[in-house]
Amino acid sequence: MARPKKKTTLPILRWLLLLTIPVGWIAASHVGWLDFFENRTIDWRFQHRGEIEAPVKIVYVDVDSRSIGDIGNWPWTRHPFAAVAEALVKNGHVRAVGFDFVLSPQGKAQSADVNALRAGDVELGRFAYKLPPAVPPPVVFAASFAASEFRADDGKLRTRGFPLVDTDPRKAAEIEPPERSSIETPSGKFVDLPSLGLIDSLNSGTRAVAAWAPSRTREFYHLSLELARLYWELPPGAIKRFDDRIDFVRADGIVQASIPLLDRQIVEVNWFSAWESPYNPRESFSVVYSYAMMLRSKNEEERKTGLAYFAQDDWKDAIVLIGPVDRLLQDLATTPLDDEPVPKVGVHGNLLKTIISGLYLERLPTWPAHGLVFGLSVLISAFAAAGGAKGARTKLTAALLLTAYISIAFEVFKNSHFVLPLTAPIGAIFTTSFVAIIWQLIEEEKQKGRIKGMFGAYVSPDLVENLIESGEDPRLGGHDAEITAYFSDIQGFSTFSEKLESGPLVELMNEYLTACTDIVQGEGGTLDKYIGDAVVAMFGAPIPMPDHAYRACVATQKVLRKLAELRAKWIAEGSKWPEIVGQMQSRIGLNSGVCMIGNMGSRSRFNYTMMGDNVNLAARMESGAKAWGVYSMCSDATKLACEQHGGDHVVFRPLGRIIVKGRTKAVPIYEIVGLKEDVTPRTRECLALFEQGLAKYYARDWDGALALFAQSRDLEANVPGVTPGVMSNPSLVYLDITADYRREPPPENWDGVYVMKEK
Repeated sequence: MARPKKKTTLPILRWLLLLTIPVGWIAASHVGWLDFFENRTIDWRFQHRGEIEAPVKIVYVDVDSRSIGDIGNWPWTRHPFAAVAEALVKNGHVRAVGFDFVLSPQGKAQSADVNALRAGDVELGRFAYKLPPAVPPPVVFAASFAASEFRADDGKLRTRGFPLVDTDPRKAAEIEPPERSSIETPSGKFVDLPSLGLIDSLNSGTRAVAAWAPSRTREFYHLSLELARLYWELPPGAIKRFDDRIDFVRADGIVQASIPLLDRQIVEVNWFSAWESPYNPRESFSVVYSYAMMLRSKNEEERKTGLAYFAQDDWKDAIVLIGPVDRLLQDLATTPLDDEPVPKVGVHGNLLKTIISGLYLERLPTWPAHGLVFGLSVLISAFAAAGGAKGARTKLTAALLLTAYISIAFEVFKNSHFVLPLTAPIGAIFTTSFVAIIWQLIEEEKQKGRIKGMFGAYVSPDLVENLIESGEDPRLGGHDAEITAYFSDIQGFSTFSEKLESGPLVELMNEYLTACTDIVQGEGGTLDKYIGDAVVAMFGAPIPMPDHAYRACVATQKVLRKLAELRAKWIAEGSKWPEIVGQMQSRIGLNSGVCMIGNMGSRSRFNYTMMGDNVNLAARMESGAKAWGVYSMCSDATKLACEQHGGDHVVFRPLGRIIVKGRTKAVPIYEIVGLKEDVTPRTRECLALFEQGLAKYYARDWDGALALFAQSRDLEANVPGVTPGVMSNPSLVYLDITADYRREPPPENWDGVYVMKEK
């Protein structure tokens, strides 16, 4: 009684152990160990999605190799920056200009003319402070800072970055104040530029990380935040920061835009375009500078040329980003849409497009994301680990489910910028499935050994393999199943026992039984038992077999054919065997129907066998074959089931309707004549005459029946005195029965049924 409980407990325990694998992947994802790999999958999703157009015009002005060649080695004086910025704002009517440079006092060439340096500072200062009306121009000059690390609410170690650095005075020592962009006045003093944003290197290709830091007078915001504020023409105090977002608030209190934050500080860049893209109009700084200087020319034609250049629609209402692109300046980074490192100024452009468009990357909340990882792992791993006959199909289903999820993740990202987790689910699915499959293989090997030990002596190796592949244990202990029962017996075996000593008899029987068993098992039959010279077998158990009747009928003919070969062999061996061995015949009986199948016997000794009325009827078919002069006989249930699957491949001869001993209902019986390809035209003519005679017999036309049976007698394949061991045949049997009825006719209500008086 403990056995079923063990079978139930083991799979549950196994799954509980397997479920620790996805839990481990969830934990790894939660603490950030998978961030690098997840970011790579997001890069692939960007590549799959491709470039998209943004609702904001961003123009890049590149400090490139041409600019350095035309203007001079880096760093420059402030004069070119002042000239270009002033021209873009006053004449190009751009919304904002952002400088991706830190204009610090140290950022000047030591060999430059001091007067030229001071003149450049004065020029930039006048532009920054004196441009009428007396408000700062829409220009952001960058600065930098050294960020510190902190432990976020989720336990992950974060860099203090976008959009703020903690203002808690107790932590001030952890933060290095920003290096401000500044200019030197003619008096020799350094003055901070009024419109100031911060920039910083990126930690990865998908996250913008930067910060503001406290000063005595103001807060410093990220370059992109300041440029977005200027694009919307909002006042400096319009930026409001919260733990989960940053709002841009108009003067009337309406929120212009809101930036969602991760861990109170991170916003992910939605990469709109690669660096080299039609969506990124660019111009060399040298070219813009030359046209800016034309505006200051005394030559009217040059001024007109400069005015025409900045009057182009390309500049109007654009955000202009001025930054280094020459590789020698080493301000490069990788992006999801670029194979090679590209200028970092493009990061600000994509972040600006993200902020102004409002197309932020979205993710599932923490616990739903973990639940998705766990659910997918359990579902797909269950399919992958399924074994048995449907194992290949379920593993294909698992592969299709995984492929479908990956495809959905890519398509969802493409259409809605929503990031479904990939690294944790894929890792959890593969490792859980791998361990489950290995576990399954070990269990299957154990099961295979157990089943082979249980059934290897009774069924064919192929059937054992099918039994194993079915994934189900044989239903032991007794159950109903539709099968074909097979009984065979050697005709006159007692005579063999008298004429042969034990040694030769065992040798003879082993050779005969081996041949019979090999054929039965070769057709998928299961050996039930040997009873002396008798072979008892079943077709359709322990695993279901829809064509069990057809297989059993074929097996009977192969056994009789093999016995004919053995008789020839034994005769050829001369005096080794008595004459009776060369005349050995075997009778076989079949019946199909529902029987009781299972292990039956005592607790200490049992046998896998069959029981029931249909089994008894099969035994009667074997014993009754002697009375009808045939060597293979079956019930109509077997004939009909055989023809359902084998068509006319097996040839039958009706032998009438009989009531066997122990039953009260008549059963139509048939001789299994042979396989279609083996039945000769002579035999077919015999069968036709016999069936005509049987029809006359049922019609009580005794003379007509006798005449037809006499004709079929002369065409019978098995003839007493001619065929070895044959004592009668159906034509001879019916000649005797018909003659008896002609002498003593049956009663008027006779329905053609013959009552057998022997088993």
